Amino acid sequence: MSTYEKPDFWAIKAKKEGYPARSVYKLQEIDEKFHLIRKDLRVLDIGAAPGSWSLWILKRLGGTGFLSAVDLSPLGMSAPTENFFFIQGDLYNPAVRQALLDHGPYGLVVSDAAPSTTGNRIVDQGASEAIVEAIIGYSFATLKAGGAMVAKIFQGGAERELLDHMKEHFTQARAFKPKACRAESFETYLVATGFKGT
Repeated sequence: MSTYEKPDFWAIKAKKEGYPARSVYKLQEIDEKFHLIRKDLRVLDIGAAPGSWSLWILKRLGGTGFLSAVDLSPLGMSAPTENFFFIQGDLYNPAVRQALLDHGPYGLVVSDAAPSTTGNRIVDQGASEAIVEAIIGYSFATLKAGGAMVAKIFQGGAERELLDHMKEHFTQARAFKPKACRAESFETYLVATGFKGT
């Protein structure tokens, strides 16, 4: 059994606390460091399945604010409908994009999305980079001035160029790897704050 199949501390904690996946603690650590989520915020979660990030955000919003989420797969969670919108579909689909735009503008765009991996690190990094470029595009289109974004990327050198691009549109942008990431994982997160507007 690989270390990815073994339930570690974070996976056991997630199950105990009712979250579909251990990734929730990555977002928690990012939020604790960068103070991204507040009660009245409108948030867009891209690549939301199985739903841990969405569930945690809704708990943080506490019945205020609003969350939109999108994924190709259904969510493995139930959530209140009054301040939550989920659309199952492809983020590249114009109709999906328009539905998400209609529920904006947002103060925060987050994404824990990752491509289906092939085992070829170069191919997987390229696919991850393409997803992050799409997330950045969504951020530029949907964020209010002063907003923030978080996106997962497989490390491979492209993150520096992406961060330089983000710094043109945000007051700050940096890479951050939460402790909840597996030690053998080559993922990290790009975090940008202070969107300058379009």
